[in-house]
Amino acid sequence: MDRAANQHLVPKPATWAVVLAFSLVYLSWGTTYLAIEIGVEAFPPALFGGVRVSLAGLILLSYVALSGQQVRVPIREFLWLGFLGILLFVGGNGLLTVGEKFVPSGVSSVLAATTPLWMASLEMLRPRGERLRLLGWIGLLAGLAGVVVLLLPRLRDPGTLLQDAGPLLILGSAISWSLAACLVRSRRTGIAHLTSAAYQMALGGGCLLVIGLLLGEGRELSWNQFTPRSVYAFFHLLIFGSLVGFVAYNWLLGHVSGPMAGTYAYVNPVVAILVGWLLNSEELTIWIVGGMGIILIGVALVRSSHRRAEQAARDALRMKSSAAHAPAKLHVQTNRQTLASTREQQI
Repeated sequence: MDRAANQHLVPKPATWAVVLAFSLVYLSWGTTYLAIEIGVEAFPPALFGGVRVSLAGLILLSYVALSGQQVRVPIREFLWLGFLGILLFVGGNGLLTVGEKFVPSGVSSVLAATTPLWMASLEMLRPRGERLRLLGWIGLLAGLAGVVVLLLPRLRDPGTLLQDAGPLLILGSAISWSLAACLVRSRRTGIAHLTSAAYQMALGGGCLLVIGLLLGEGRELSWNQFTPRSVYAFFHLLIFGSLVGFVAYNWLLGHVSGPMAGTYAYVNPVVAILVGWLLNSEELTIWIVGGMGIILIGVALVRSSHRRAEQAARDALRMKSSAAHAPAKLHVQTNRQTLASTREQQI
């Protein structure tokens, strides 16, 4: 049974519940960029990200166990979840956390918003992956143009761009996250989504934590770093970024359409830029606003292209199914006509 069918069986939620869930997702994930920037001002990035993500994974695993759900997974699936966790939380979250030592939170959020563009590009490399249509190619090129506009002040001095690897690290983060998403689509595990995510967080965050220790980040810690501002940033990311936002998003997936739930990709950069500007006095330039607008238009075009391709595939499958059943229907109808004619003759 597909998601659309499931949604018809689930009672329609109250409007206030949907609004609350969207607000939690937008605010939780939109404010994580500033929280990361504040956190890495005080703490070493790998330890800061690794402790937070692995702890969130352990909390989710504990919830799964206490709720009576299956926690044990086959060793093969365990290793696969660990590999995905490394891509998501070492390559994805880890590179983003390091990159925010050099890039303001608002700009970081806009660069991270290119994730759907990289996903579309990587999807075309799969043997049976989705291919972009003309609209999708326009969106992909528009998104890349938006990145250029966003980084234009830095591109005027290429030497500075190479010395400051922050933007490249964040783009690398988006690519790593996209690669993991494509691999998830290509291989189904049969493990509950919450259990799978918990293992990915625990294993990926644990690997990031070990990397931090191997890099000697533990020697950089001191009690002076544990200020109210930095400690709040850690718990904000743990509670809102990793738990509240995640639970609210999964609830939305079961009660609204996928495209509606995915609107966070457009809202997060706007929230991040406004929060960084209001609370952290980050610069708001025409390059940031223009680059964000072009990137989000590109993302919208790519997603629209995928939705049209999926609809075309469903229509083709429906027509094929109808054609396959047509001879059988014709045969049944012919038999009925023959039987009726025979009965008339008998009468």
